[in-house]
Amino acid sequence: MLELGQGNGATAPADSDLIKDVSEATFMADVVDASMTVPVIVDFWAPWCGPCKTLGPALEAAVTAAGGAVKMAKINVDENQGIAGQMRVQSIPTVYAFFQGQPIDGFQGALPQSEIEAFVAKVVEAGGGAMPDDGLEGALAAAEEMLEAGDAQDAAETFAAILEQDTESVAAFAGLARANIALGALDQAEAVLNGAPAAFADAPEVEAAHAQLALARQAENAGPVAELRAAVEADPSDHQARLDLAQALHGAGEVEAAVDELLELFRRDREWNDGAAKAQLFTIFEALPANDAVVLNGRRKLSSLIFA
Repeated sequence: MLELGQGNGATAPADSDLIKDVSEATFMADVVDASMTVPVIVDFWAPWCGPCKTLGPALEAAVTAAGGAVKMAKINVDENQGIAGQMRVQSIPTVYAFFQGQPIDGFQGALPQSEIEAFVAKVVEAGGGAMPDDGLEGALAAAEEMLEAGDAQDAAETFAAILEQDTESVAAFAGLARANIALGALDQAEAVLNGAPAAFADAPEVEAAHAQLALARQAENAGPVAELRAAVEADPSDHQARLDLAQALHGAGEVEAAVDELLELFRRDREWNDGAAKAQLFTIFEALPANDAVVLNGRRKLSSLIFA
C-alpha cells in the first residue's frame, strides 16, 4: 500500500451512507440497525496507529468496490472507548462484520489486499449479496467523485488501494497523481508518474496528469495576479508579463482568463519566445477534459487566429 497520509483520519468518501464515521451515540443506528438489511463492516482505529493507515483506505476501497452490498463504519477508539470496551477491542486495527444485528466475522491487524478482498466478499455473501463484476470500476468512479468534491486525501488513498489490486490501472495511476497535485504534493505526484509502467506514457490520462503537474509547478513560482495585471495594462507589449499573468491566473483557478491572455499574446506575436503562447495553451488544453467548454472555445479561437 502506498503511504499517503492519515488514512482513517481523513474525511469520509462522497457516499456518506456507504462509509461513515461512527460514534457511541450513532452505533445502534449506523451499525446494529443498518445491519438488519445489509452487512456492516466496523473498523476500530486510532490516529496514532500505523497499521490503521494502511488497512483503512484498502478496506474502504474494497467496500466501495462492493457496490453497496456492504457498508462500513469507522470508529476512533480514542474518542469512543466505551463501545471499544464493549466489543472487547484489545488491539487495533480490529475489524468486525455485523449482519442482522450480530457480529458474524472479524480479524485483527493489517492484512494483504487479497485477504481484505476475500473478507469483504465473504461478508457480502453472508448477507445474501454478490460482488459486482465492475467492482474496480465502481471504486475508480467513487475516487473521481471524491477528487471532484475536493476530498483529495480520500481520493488519493482510494486510488492507491485500487493500485494494490490492479497494478496496471492507468486510470488509478493518473488519478493518484492528480490527487497528489490537488494536495500540493507535487514531488509525490511526479514520483507516481515516474513510477508508472512505460506503456502508460502516451495514455491520455497520464499525459493530462503530466500537464497538470507542469501547470502546478508554474503556479508555485507565479507572481501576484494584481501586480502582473497592472504591468500588462501599463505596457500591453510586455509579452513576458502577459505570459506570467496567464500562469498566475491559471494558478488562481481562473483558467478561462488565463486562456484569454494567452490568445491575446498569440495574436500579438505568435512566434515570441519560440511560440510560448501556443505551447502554454496546449498544456492547458491537455490538462483539461477534451470536451471542457474552455478547451472547445479556446481551440476554436486559436484556430481562427492561426488561419486569419
